[in-house]
Amino acid sequence: MGDAPDLNEREQQILHAVVHSYITTAEPVGSRTLVKRLSLDLSPATVRNVMADLEDQGYLQQVHTSSGRVPTDRGYRYYVNYLMRVQELTEAERRRIEVEYSGRMNDADEILRHTSRLLALVSHQAGVAEAPADGVAEVQRIELMPATEDRMAVLIVDNYGRVRSMMIEWRSDMEDEGILRLNRFLNDHLRGIRMDTLATTLTDKLHDFLDEQRRLAEQALRVLSLLPTTRSGQIFLDGATQLFEQPEFRDINRVREVFGLFEERDRLVELLRTATREGEMGRGSVMFGTEFKDRDLEEIGMVVSPYHVDGQPVGSIGVIGPRRMPYPRLTAIVDYTADMVGRLLSRLGA
Repeated sequence: MGDAPDLNEREQQILHAVVHSYITTAEPVGSRTLVKRLSLDLSPATVRNVMADLEDQGYLQQVHTSSGRVPTDRGYRYYVNYLMRVQELTEAERRRIEVEYSGRMNDADEILRHTSRLLALVSHQAGVAEAPADGVAEVQRIELMPATEDRMAVLIVDNYGRVRSMMIEWRSDMEDEGILRLNRFLNDHLRGIRMDTLATTLTDKLHDFLDEQRRLAEQALRVLSLLPTTRSGQIFLDGATQLFEQPEFRDINRVREVFGLFEERDRLVELLRTATREGEMGRGSVMFGTEFKDRDLEEIGMVVSPYHVDGQPVGSIGVIGPRRMPYPRLTAIVDYTADMVGRLLSRLGA
């Protein structure tokens, strides 16, 4: 602890104790409580003076006059950056997570839907998982299947095993053999291409095609122009109602604010990505309170970790709960689970 800036060793010790006690009890922490609970070789008066100094420096605050103290966002940040030690998961905890993924799951969405449930279960908070966006997904196969005289089904399988089926308006006198040729053309030229660049890739190649190949390319572009816009990142969320169990969310207005966030999926994706950018490369990160720059979210905390496929980050998973969360344990859980998700998705794309 002594290497952290600004605070001396005693101040670090007291701040660590206050944060840990508040996370555990959700009650403001007094000097006598700390001395009794931690068996400190200090008098309550000495501890009280140190806590007053920490309050003057903005690390602690009093909720009410004569009450105990609670950490501020600055106090939490100091704790997370300098005082917190990420817990080592036990063998039983690691095994439990691995067993949860032992069943057969055939695509990324299924894996990540399961991940949000698992994180909610083991954290007793809300679990969230972001699926790989179209910007990192690649086409594995495309199938065109006439449905009626003027409608056609389009199936696209990506490298994460996900199947997207769409119906498009398609008025054409193309025979079955023509559909087969168009299918072959699409798969020959678009397999391995990113989902969000299909049309531009084909357009760039258009001048290279002659005669029948050019006609097929023009038909393929027509099909692609009728497909829905690409997905930016799908979110799976589980366990949100568990937040009602936390004392911070007994206020209905706070609950409404947090559930408003859960309804705005694009906003939630952006929060996940912001937290990931703020964290260390390849490791989980913690954000809370005023760091979200949104007054509606000042009572929440978030632990987020990216998952990697072939060494590249393609999405994030995490836990959302009150600002007062057991960050050492949750960081270990989220990091380990993210590693598992990355390994599973790498196998899918192999």
